[in-house]
Amino acid sequence: MCVISEEMITQFEALMEQIDEALKTTFKNVHQGCPRDTYLRFLTAREGNVEKAHTMLVDSLSWRIKNEIDDILAKPIIPTERYRAIRDSQLIGLPGYTREGLPVFAFGAGLSTFDKASVHYYVQSHIQINEYRDRVVLPAATKMYGKHINKSLKVLDMTGLKLSALNQIKLLTIISSIDDLNYPEKVVAYYIVNAPYIFSACWKVVKPLLQERTRKKVQVLSGRGKDDLLKIMDYSSLPHFCRREGSGSSRYSGSSNENCYSLDHPFHQKLYDYIKQQALLRRPVRQGSVHVDFPDAVTEGTEFVQTLASEFQKFGKQNGLAQSLDDLNIDDHRA
Repeated sequence: MCVISEEMITQFEALMEQIDEALKTTFKNVHQGCPRDTYLRFLTAREGNVEKAHTMLVDSLSWRIKNEIDDILAKPIIPTERYRAIRDSQLIGLPGYTREGLPVFAFGAGLSTFDKASVHYYVQSHIQINEYRDRVVLPAATKMYGKHINKSLKVLDMTGLKLSALNQIKLLTIISSIDDLNYPEKVVAYYIVNAPYIFSACWKVVKPLLQERTRKKVQVLSGRGKDDLLKIMDYSSLPHFCRREGSGSSRYSGSSNENCYSLDHPFHQKLYDYIKQQALLRRPVRQGSVHVDFPDAVTEGTEFVQTLASEFQKFGKQNGLAQSLDDLNIDDHRA
């Protein structure tokens, strides 16, 4: 793994002083008063190559300007019924924090269906959560824990994962590319829980193909992962799918205050209220999704998703579950 030196950071900083004012303005929204953190993240993502890191960051800032990302937290998904449907099919939430103060984001990777709206709504919601994390959640965690916090960790629940997950390969690669190119190195660890045999079998093949930096971040935990996760967080911060007794977990039917995926969970209530308030401060609220340019570059994240999907296919064929990607509806044409 590359060690980032002070000389690299100084060179990066000098290059950034030469960019135009529009890029400098959006850069402030990215670094939130800590440009050094951004330099470190982009340098790490490009293995210490200053020129490549600079190009990556400038491309990201240009993407933000073109797609008005600085204003995306003032563009609520309305009506509320549509947003609730997205929350019920794009399972993500914030159940709490580690003892070190890192926000814990939970993802229902196996049970997310992404079938209640167009791809643009799901991408918009994903970016809004990223921006809310960076502009609101992380600064609040820094204040709450009395130390600088600029990253989070993710717990991925694989309950319900099936070959049909390949239906979402296009959307998952889009989201992975957006994160890789514009929000690099924001996650310190990925914990995978409730992994069915199909995932475990494919993971053995995919893991050696990942870059060392990424491979070290991913840990496949036994069962619900409760015992392992309690080593770094309190019980109150465990995602609801890690608390359930027995093997695995089903779509949660308990209290909305505990189900971190639900729109009724405090995190999502605060997020949605924040976006609606920002909208009222800036302009009349208009219906319709925000169309963001999708990256066409192949990134480490897309390679991981596509390689895992390929292994899923091979696994299916070996077990009499043959299914061709050509037969899967990976394009989303919903309005």
